Amino acid sequence: MTMLEDHTTAAPWPTAYPQGYAVVDVETTGLARDDRIISAAVYRLDARGNVEDHWYTLVNPQRDPGPVWIHGLTTDVLEGAPLFPEIAGQLSERLDGRVLVAHNAMFDWSMISREYARAARVAPVAQRLCTIALSKELRLPLPNHKLESLAAHFGVVQQRAHHALDDARVLAEAFRPSLHAAARDGVRLPLLECLPLTEWSDSPARPRIGYQASAPSAYGQGSWRPSRKRVACPYPNPGRYEPGKLLKQGMRVAFSGDTSVDRELLEDRAVEAGLHIATSMSRLTSLLVTNDPDSATSKTVKAKTFGTPVVDEAAFTQLLRDVTPADG
Repeated sequence: MTMLEDHTTAAPWPTAYPQGYAVVDVETTGLARDDRIISAAVYRLDARGNVEDHWYTLVNPQRDPGPVWIHGLTTDVLEGAPLFPEIAGQLSERLDGRVLVAHNAMFDWSMISREYARAARVAPVAQRLCTIALSKELRLPLPNHKLESLAAHFGVVQQRAHHALDDARVLAEAFRPSLHAAARDGVRLPLLECLPLTEWSDSPARPRIGYQASAPSAYGQGSWRPSRKRVACPYPNPGRYEPGKLLKQGMRVAFSGDTSVDRELLEDRAVEAGLHIATSMSRLTSLLVTNDPDSATSKTVKAKTFGTPVVDEAAFTQLLRDVTPADG
């Protein structure tokens, strides 16, 4: 009996669980906001995690392919591949109405939503599920949160690491027993809302001469979003934002989770208004902006601990329209 064959759980299947999943893996030219998808794979699963079908494509990024030593896709291989707008419809058919499942799902979702935004389309994804988060919910005895460790725990053999189709297959095989364990033990699935980008500001691709991937986090568990150096805020920090009042120049603003406007574009607007972008939470942070205040991210947890005010993206956008000048 294979890992993907159906087994009947002792307890009734939870009615609150999703009706279908799209297990996704993408390979990319790098980890930054201007990097591109070069291959994508989707395994469609039914409500109980059984495989319905799978799909794979190369994608021409119209730029240097990045860390070839990781994904193995050279410029010559990608030259004749379709552009993302040409495969967006096929990908949409496989994502529509399903929960997107990925290992480090924030990365895969961010790359996919940005590709759709560039193509002036909207990704048909409402929710995502990260298998790293699910393995934590299940308290699996893993040495780390790499895909290979999750695969080894369930006896899944990985044949071609960092090949989108094989990574998606491995994840589909490991997700199914994880899903059944969650159903058996009454575990709430760690589903997060996905906000497709509604506004996108493209930036020119950076030179790739001497490019090196940050190997420990590339395609792994670590943060995929590189820090962006900005000019220091010229105004002193006036302290906490007081709900119901106006923002004031110099306030330290942190962001967490998805935003419907491209994050860097939103941050640029905050900087233009005279605010300071905080990359982490501290007692000096004036305000946290998040569309999911109940999530257990480090920033939302610290905001609750410090008593930092929290607003959503829509409220913050309104506040940006009228920011009080700094004193003096």
